[in-house]
Amino acid sequence: MGKVYYISRNVGLGMLVLAISALVIILALSIAYNKERAKNQGQPRNGASDGSSTSPPLTTPFTPTEPWDFYRLPTSLIPESYNVTLWPRLQPNAGGIYVFTGQSDLIFRCIEETDLIIIHANKLNFTMFLGNHAELSGLGEATVPAIQKTWLVARTEYLVIQLNGKLTVGASYVLHTEFWGELADDLEGFYRSEYMDDGVKKVLATSQMQATHARKAFPCFDEPAMKAIFNVTIIHDQGTVALSNSREMDSLDSIIDGVSVRVTTFEPTKKMSTYLLAFIVSEFISIQSSQSNLLIRIWARRKAIADGQGEYALNVTGPILQFYEKYYKVDYPLSKSDQVALPDFNAGAMENWGLVTYRESGLMYDPTLSSIGNKESVATVIAHELAHMWFGNLVTLRWWNDLWLNEGFASYVEYLGADYAEPTWNIKDDIILYDVQNAFAVDALASSHPLSRKEEEVNKPAEISEMFNTISYNKGAAVLRMLSQFLTEPVFTKGISSYLKTFAFGNTVYTDLWDHLQKVVDETPGLHIPSSVHEIMNHWILQMGFPVVTIDTQTGTVTQNHFLLDPNSVVERPSPFNYTWFIPIKWMKNGVDQQQYWLLQKTDVHSSMRVSGKDWVLANTNVSGFFRVNYDSDNWARLLSLLDTDHQAVSVINRAQIIDDAFNLARAKIISTTLALSTTKYLSKEKDYIPWQSALKNLGYYIVMLDRTEVYGALQAYLKKQITPLFEYFKTITSNWTKIPTGYSDQYNQINAIGIACTVDVEGCRELIKKWYKQWMENPNHNPIHPNLKSTVYCNAIAFGGAEEWDFAWRMFQNASLASEATRLRSALACTKTPWLLNRYLEYTLDPTKIRRQDATSTIRSIAGNVIGMPLAWNFFRARWSEIFQQFGGGMFSFSNLINGVTRRFSTEFELQELKKFKEDNQHAGFGSATLAMEQAIEKTTANIKWVTDNKAEMLKWFTEHTT
Repeated sequence: MGKVYYISRNVGLGMLVLAISALVIILALSIAYNKERAKNQGQPRNGASDGSSTSPPLTTPFTPTEPWDFYRLPTSLIPESYNVTLWPRLQPNAGGIYVFTGQSDLIFRCIEETDLIIIHANKLNFTMFLGNHAELSGLGEATVPAIQKTWLVARTEYLVIQLNGKLTVGASYVLHTEFWGELADDLEGFYRSEYMDDGVKKVLATSQMQATHARKAFPCFDEPAMKAIFNVTIIHDQGTVALSNSREMDSLDSIIDGVSVRVTTFEPTKKMSTYLLAFIVSEFISIQSSQSNLLIRIWARRKAIADGQGEYALNVTGPILQFYEKYYKVDYPLSKSDQVALPDFNAGAMENWGLVTYRESGLMYDPTLSSIGNKESVATVIAHELAHMWFGNLVTLRWWNDLWLNEGFASYVEYLGADYAEPTWNIKDDIILYDVQNAFAVDALASSHPLSRKEEEVNKPAEISEMFNTISYNKGAAVLRMLSQFLTEPVFTKGISSYLKTFAFGNTVYTDLWDHLQKVVDETPGLHIPSSVHEIMNHWILQMGFPVVTIDTQTGTVTQNHFLLDPNSVVERPSPFNYTWFIPIKWMKNGVDQQQYWLLQKTDVHSSMRVSGKDWVLANTNVSGFFRVNYDSDNWARLLSLLDTDHQAVSVINRAQIIDDAFNLARAKIISTTLALSTTKYLSKEKDYIPWQSALKNLGYYIVMLDRTEVYGALQAYLKKQITPLFEYFKTITSNWTKIPTGYSDQYNQINAIGIACTVDVEGCRELIKKWYKQWMENPNHNPIHPNLKSTVYCNAIAFGGAEEWDFAWRMFQNASLASEATRLRSALACTKTPWLLNRYLEYTLDPTKIRRQDATSTIRSIAGNVIGMPLAWNFFRARWSEIFQQFGGGMFSFSNLINGVTRRFSTEFELQELKKFKEDNQHAGFGSATLAMEQAIEKTTANIKWVTDNKAEMLKWFTEHTT
């Protein structure tokens, strides 16, 4: 799955600017929604079940005893193929409910003697056959026991079939079911999406099966290791088109139950997991191309395609697929590649095999109206999803506890795929900002978790959803990048290719990959690593956290310690390696790269790192390893002097690293806060984006901690001093803001320069923003603001303005035909400083006619990011918790981000006690996929309180001294 927090880079920059102005916006892409079961439609044959559980509501802890009490399927049966027919109704029935009907013939084989058939089914209503939910028959001469009884178990989402006798080991059987379900707008399983087309409401049916929602579309063995072949038939309205994972085989008009319909049959799929299945029925149109007999299509709303918004995606898909074929040394496994932009979609994108689905903003790009950030987002999201066609789809992890390898790998190689499609962007460096640094922030908490968890820790749907987090995606990418760096990329890719070829159409555990990499290492002359791939990597995979490496350049002593943001926090999770790592350290001395050094123990002496005088050491060059670096005070002083006198002697990535390491070492009380702040003194000379972005991300924490204190004025004054030269630089090279810089990095840093300058009131900036926005208000049909700058301009103009500016943006949001433009406006609306507007906007988030369900939680987070909106959002969050949890809590991927966002600014004892009381008051219902996020919110708030108390006075003094 695409990163659930995928956003375009310049929306992200707009958020950062908002943080600098004490109005931090954070987008999370998460939505879920549970409705009451629909009433029955029509007259099912022999009656229908109500889909209810045989178990009463639980009030005490439940101890599983029967096979159907466990969340994992028994191992007695395995699927071979499904024949699935689905008929979504795109008009509501007499009760106002949208439904779909279906039938399935599941062919399975018995591999262990059993008298039970347990299969997943959730929120499905079944036609009854002689009082049972299904019919059973045999293939060949298989003996078929009679069905004794059947029932549904809501807790574990099973249909259970008790037989009168045993199934025969080695025999194959057919399980026939007929069923119907609600085609709800809950964004999971088989669901409904709506949009307006020339003032007419259009309805489409689409799907999202990952991780545990295929069981909402049809009864199935809904586990990733239960691979099968799927024969899909879709019955749909004439005038609509049906899509599925494989190519259309036949499509004929027909009359069924007196209704004129079209019946589309698809070729059998490859052997695949249920979570990768997809169905779509819509009035979408497509553009297409072909590449070596591979059909490539981009599907979207008619207007979006007519406006050319799909052209860029079509142009980059071919090159990215070509790159991966060379990278994996395995041909693309399918005969077609469909990619679809959906109006309503919970995640950023989903790698359904052969039918990838996206949010509109993740696939659609308008060359006139979209920004460079939107363009980059489209390229990287496509690269991420297409990477999964091999790694994840062709070869699939056995269980969700190893999700990190699937998503971490795609998160790493997306940069390689996008770089191949857009070589002038130099996008590979961005992994440091958006994966490595983000992973550091979460993995430095005592409540973090290892990349690979024990299978028994990940069973319930909410526990599975909780795995789709920063650790799996970002840390997974960072650790795999480190592995590739010390093995070398040719060795790494050769091992990947061997792994894919060996396990094609099968399932693995992560150690299978280590086996294949080790084999290549053993065959590669001259490649020496200090231990086996297994032993090295298990230190990074099986224990949470990461090390800080401390280098004393006076003695050459090198030490590693488990890095924690709060050194006083208690780590309750034991480590099999006592929180030590095998650390590959690439380093340089006086700008010259040195031989890689491995730190294999707690403390070692590496005499080559001993320097004196003006000589300096810099470790973790290009941030090739997943660790932070600390130095003795003399080497820190030499590095700071180097930045001040010749900052370009240090690479762009390592300038960003020095800043990020220093700020986080200071938060952990390893170095002083003043030393960390001193890494920003040279920024008045810095023109490159990555170091500035690293600094602003870290200063953003200072701002959200201090913007309600007396320190904030001095902090703003310091920022004004540092940003003014950058603002003037861009004013000059853009001929007084009349053009956009040509360089990729400069385009991003121009956004930083304007946004921060306006926030800290650099002369001329606010007037520029207001002028552009006023011109647009005076002529709504002509927007004079360049797409790159829209997020920043919209946010600041709304913050500086009042109800008139807000209402104008709301109208433009409602009328936006480009998804990325709507996203920019929706984010900017949270920037207002007027409380009643923010309260009104909060109410809008629970009204799907105003804010789409997919955008509700991210909008609440945006409002909470506003220093004025934070207490309003917190009160709203608590008062409406029951409704919010019911709609979005379930098992959705990024629900945890909502708790993180609403509590991000908490830094007082009063707020901590409120948070603890909220947890206590709602403990009985639990927090679903946000359970870990609640613990982390309390941990972060506790650390924030201590940090502010310990540092406030010192920071006030430092900012004041360095501004005067």
